Amino acid sequence: MTSPLATQSPRINLRTPEVMACVQAQVENHYKSSLVEQIRATGGTLRKNNTTIYLAKEFGFCYGVERAIDLAYAARKVFPERRIFILGEIIHNPEVIHQIDALGIRNLLASATHPDLSALQNDDVVVVPAFGAEVTLLEEIKRLGCQIVDTTCGDVMSVWKRVRQNASENVTSIIHGKAFHEETRATASRALGKGSGHYLIVLNMQDTDIVCDHIRNGGDPETFLQHFPQAHSPGFNPNIHLKKVGVANQTTMLRGETEEVQHRLRKAISDRDKGSEENFRCFDTICGATQERQDALFTLLRSHKLDFLLVIGGYNSSNTTHLAEIGGTEIPTYFVRNGQCLESRDLIRHFDVVLKKEIETWGWLPTFPLQVGITAGASCPNNLIEEIIHRLLELREEGNRF
Repeated sequence: MTSPLATQSPRINLRTPEVMACVQAQVENHYKSSLVEQIRATGGTLRKNNTTIYLAKEFGFCYGVERAIDLAYAARKVFPERRIFILGEIIHNPEVIHQIDALGIRNLLASATHPDLSALQNDDVVVVPAFGAEVTLLEEIKRLGCQIVDTTCGDVMSVWKRVRQNASENVTSIIHGKAFHEETRATASRALGKGSGHYLIVLNMQDTDIVCDHIRNGGDPETFLQHFPQAHSPGFNPNIHLKKVGVANQTTMLRGETEEVQHRLRKAISDRDKGSEENFRCFDTICGATQERQDALFTLLRSHKLDFLLVIGGYNSSNTTHLAEIGGTEIPTYFVRNGQCLESRDLIRHFDVVLKKEIETWGWLPTFPLQVGITAGASCPNNLIEEIIHRLLELREEGNRF
């Protein structure tokens, strides 16, 4: 490591026309699919003999993901001789992570949740993923004098603005999200404000109901906090810090769930305060691309009589997981990473969102005329969607000419 006297490197514009022209060619080579573009241009339907494939209207890479990938590739182009590191996975997709690694960008993640900064020197470049990073991490990297390339999604930063405002007004941020997700940890660090703010992270309705009960009826703080290990701010006391609350969220959660969290907390505050909602606030901070993909999937499920749904993406992708959850409530749904998961006509490997592990299903592919729906999370590149389509048609013995 370098001296604590190191100074932060100046900001450098990576997105010049010359750099981005090279980057776009490289990115398209890695992730583009002419087949997917063709299907999209003709209404989202591909018919091949006895197999019909319907693509959701919205799927795959969103703007925030594209920007993050572009900036990572641009960093390698602009700093060809410098060591480049990244604070974890730039997005949650194994194919993209493999390509980032092939660029010589080293992942600093030392455990499931914490990057190791011990190898950094002041002439290194550090890429901040699309999920953002915790305040203390960024402060340490700046202290070391490293060049920072920040790819944080704008939708995530909108949530940060809200929780910082909460902290400045002594309002506790109740964050609907996954406590160990990079984005939620980054948001929670902003909810501390200048040090006096507080937060509490709720994952589901069960967590929310525990909070609502305490708002209405009070209780023992220690018993309450046992339900939320590593999901609250230092010094959090529910008897004090649930007086004023503001709901925020991890941007990739299900909108319906976040709205229900808001509804239940609003009602609890109103019940406690004799009809007043003065001590409650909430804002719509669900990512637009996440919502578009969820809405498009609902439309796909309503519009066609599908035999099953394929959801494509990284198993640790929150927004993709929610797509699989939506599909699974309606029809047989297989959450797969790539074409290799479609092992044969008899066997498919897919992620079970309840068991939280990859499982095998036998006898998954019917022989009769088939209607299949396909969608993909916001971190899934089109080339993987094409790979899945080719593999499905191969197993159906439909041929690969279009």
